[in-house]
Amino acid sequence: MKGIAMSSAQSMPHSVESTNLADLLERILDKGVVVAGDISIKLVEVELLTIQLRLVICSVDKARELGLDWWNHNGGKDRLTSEHTAALGAMDERLDRIEQALGAVIATPFEQRSTAHE
Repeated sequence: MKGIAMSSAQSMPHSVESTNLADLLERILDKGVVVAGDISIKLVEVELLTIQLRLVICSVDKARELGLDWWNHNGGKDRLTSEHTAALGAMDERLDRIEQALGAVIATPFEQRSTAHE
């Protein structure tokens, strides 16, 4: 019995022998790993809380390649691309026009508005 246990242990290769920890870590950091999960708390079919967890493990170079280099930016405005900035400007202009039109409608007495459409 003792000989059988020893021979089976000798024939089974260990993962440590084929891949060391440094190689494994290098692969993970080079390619990257994403772990994602959602936690929802509901009470009588009413969602009270939802937490979305996202974990990215990768090297600094890979993070920069993916655009995850948040440590290089001072704040939220630095992250806005020129397209986002232009879109926000267009929305501001549109909101200003809507507010002006709404202000003109409110400023006009109701009697003038009803006779103007007839």
